Amino acid sequence: MGGCGMVAAVGWGRKPQRRGVPSVFRQMCSVEDGFPVSDQEQSVSLPLPGAFLDFLNNNGLDPSIYAVADTIPRYVRLKPGCESLLADIEAELRCKLEEVVWLPGFFSIPPHIQIAGSKAYQQGVIYGMDAASGAAVSALDVSPGDHVLDLCAAPGAKLCMLSDLLGNSGSLTGVDIARHRLAACCTMLQKYALGDCCRLFVADGTTFSLLPLRSCMDIKSGAAYGADNKDIFTEWTSKRSWKDRKKAFKARNANSSHQSQSTLEPELIYYGRHSGVVGLCKSELFRPRNDNEPSVSGYDRVCHLGAGPCMLSMEAGSAYRPFTGTKSVLVDAECTHDGSVKHIQKFAFWGWNTLQHRVLDAKRTDTLMHLQLHLLTNGFRLLRVGGSLVYSTCSLTVAQNEHVVEHFLARNSSADKWPCKSGRIPKTIRFDPTTSKTSGLFIAKFTKLTT
Repeated sequence: MGGCGMVAAVGWGRKPQRRGVPSVFRQMCSVEDGFPVSDQEQSVSLPLPGAFLDFLNNNGLDPSIYAVADTIPRYVRLKPGCESLLADIEAELRCKLEEVVWLPGFFSIPPHIQIAGSKAYQQGVIYGMDAASGAAVSALDVSPGDHVLDLCAAPGAKLCMLSDLLGNSGSLTGVDIARHRLAACCTMLQKYALGDCCRLFVADGTTFSLLPLRSCMDIKSGAAYGADNKDIFTEWTSKRSWKDRKKAFKARNANSSHQSQSTLEPELIYYGRHSGVVGLCKSELFRPRNDNEPSVSGYDRVCHLGAGPCMLSMEAGSAYRPFTGTKSVLVDAECTHDGSVKHIQKFAFWGWNTLQHRVLDAKRTDTLMHLQLHLLTNGFRLLRVGGSLVYSTCSLTVAQNEHVVEHFLARNSSADKWPCKSGRIPKTIRFDPTTSKTSGLFIAKFTKLTT
């Protein structure tokens, strides 16, 4: 659900920022005309079908944004601590890595350069990620020790960046309803050695309701719970025995036989060694409990005590007390992808009839808007007071962006958009390919004022 660049409505200005995020948006938004676009770039290099041109016209979008498809740079993110390797990477790729001055750690390279065959990529020193996507993550202003939820985590580039920002502290929960896409997240976390504090759940993001403990317990064994040692989570490995894989497969089939996909219990498919899962009794991880009963697992369900979501937290040497949510939530929602120029380019190869179903179909768009609103609403429900939520999509349409935000705000008086330069609605802003030299980006950033 993630991984594409998008349009934006991002804020700063309510509190001092610790990273380069505010300057990101100040620099990007201070120049009305953005990067100069040549006459050659203005010519439409990508022939668009009439139905798509009608779609753009009906949504007030300028087709010329797709004219720069072949001139938009590629972007890579450099693994922190590897700055000394820049010269070697440039020599291997045979090109200059141009620093993205408004987004620390990102570099642009010519669009024709391929990185997949390079040692730097294969060894996890760099990975491809559009700068617009990086801006969405940076807008969360994540700090080491935070508890972060990525509600639409696949395919994993944003998840990896979040993990980098956290370091070996706090917790990172990744959720996606598509198992095969979430498996890609698992692969990326392992490749870049970023999964120590991360847990991945196959689950419906509109109903997911598990929160991390304020501090993970250091459980050495399951003896306290009278559990057999075979029922204890040991360090995660992808090399499970055939017997374990068969058992898990049967369990999934048994659950899906009497539950729809949207009501399936969350399934933990990956956990890092410092994620709070190692040492837990398997029967305790999702054990049903009363609202006032403390949990002994690394996760607990949201319960509704009073007006807002609340859970119970266990800390060493302290009494149980409410833990009212996650500090940062990223909702990079599924959409029609019309804002991703590179994605639209692919339809020329896939066939424009595929575009009709994925982008132009009105029924699908209505379904997506319903999904987007519910993802945003649930992500906000899991957010603690004072926490931040970033909502982003790969669409340039108002319906999937500003309208979703407006519907959400009408239902949630405790949400407040962070101020920034006006876009289609107050306090929102858009980046498009001709201005920013990235894919299109929409970001709306919220903070929770009350429960």
